[in-house]
Parts: sequence; C-alpha cells; structure tokens
Amino acid sequence: MPPTALLFDLDGTLSNPSEGITRSIAHALMALGRPAPPPGDLERYIGPPLRSTLARLLGTDNRALIEEAVRLYRERYTECGMFENILYPGIPELLECLRADGARLFVATSKMTYYAERIVEHFGLSGFFSGIYGSDPEGRLDDKRALLNHMLISESLPADASVMIGDRLHDIVAARAHGLGSIGVTYGFGTREELVGAGADAIADSPGAVAVIIATM
Repeated sequence: MPPTALLFDLDGTLSNPSEGITRSIAHALMALGRPAPPPGDLERYIGPPLRSTLARLLGTDNRALIEEAVRLYRERYTECGMFENILYPGIPELLECLRADGARLFVATSKMTYYAERIVEHFGLSGFFSGIYGSDPEGRLDDKRALLNHMLISESLPADASVMIGDRLHDIVAARAHGLGSIGVTYGFGTREELVGAGADAIADSPGAVAVIIATM
C-alpha cells in the first residue's frame, strides 16, 4: 500500500533558507567577538540542530555561551532572517499532487515550531499540512529522532505507512530509528553520499522526482 503519512523536513527540502540562516549565524558569532566564516562555508550547518551548530562553531560546550549565541541568532532571525528564504520550484505542485492522492502531509523540522509555522504560512502552504512539528525554545525536540517519536505518538501515525523526506542525514537516521521509509533529496544541503551513507531508501534530485518515488512505494 502507498504511504498514508508524508513527513517533510523544511530547510533544504521545502525551501532554501541559506541567506537568512547564514546571516543570522554570522550575526551571533560577530556579536560574541568571533570571526564569521564566509556564507558558503556556513551552508554546511543548515539542517542540524542550532545548538549543536553554534557549539561547534564556537568550539565550546559552555552551556551559557551556547544559549547566548542562540539568543543572538534568534534576535536577527526573528526580525528578518526567517523570510530571507526561497521556496524551491515545484514544491506547491508536489504537495498538491500528494494531497490529491490522499496522503496526510506534515512538516518535521529541527527549527522551532513558531518559525516553521510562520514560514509555511508565508509561502501559502499551510493548507497542505495536517500538522507542523518542530523544536521548542528550550530545544527539547532538537534531536529529530525525539521529534519523530513525538509526532508518531501525537498523530497516531503508523511507522510502516509513513515516509520522511529530507536533505540531511539526520532526517534519514531518525526515520530508520523508528521504522519509517525515507527519501533523501539532493537539491538541498546534503550530498548524495551523505544520504546514501545514512541509509536512505531512495534519492530524489528534484521535487518532481519525490512524487515519482512515492507513487512506486
């Protein structure tokens, strides 16, 4: 039977948030007196949980310093960064096609739910989704494995009839941890090698290819 629930990552899967995220990371680093790498170098950090990214860039496990960096990041991201964002071509058509086939669609992102809801609404996509799930301000669901577990329970989703679609290894690892199918997308920020290595069931090079893969599941 085809999957009944499709869980989409947000950053790098539905939209390209590179400008807003890299500028907001740079803002946090510079406010703390640290040099900011070039935007191209910061793109590799799009996808993983924010706290782990900032800890790595700061080279610290000091909780207070990490939380101050998170605050500074959100300061800029809330003001303007979340909308420095571009919807990938073909996404509305993909969602329309999948919804017409009867699947329930969800967003599953390490981004805070507040931001995810506003971004989805900004792009006019809210009507496609049965639910939008992300982390909370304290980071309790930063780990995508914990997030998917929360979603499966909250929405009573059958793992064996659900598929996670995302562009980074965290999406694939979380899906495998809970017995979901998984599709890795290469048009985001993860590489084919990263996604294959994480164990993705299929690889899509475009939104249109996602629809084709789901139709054959």
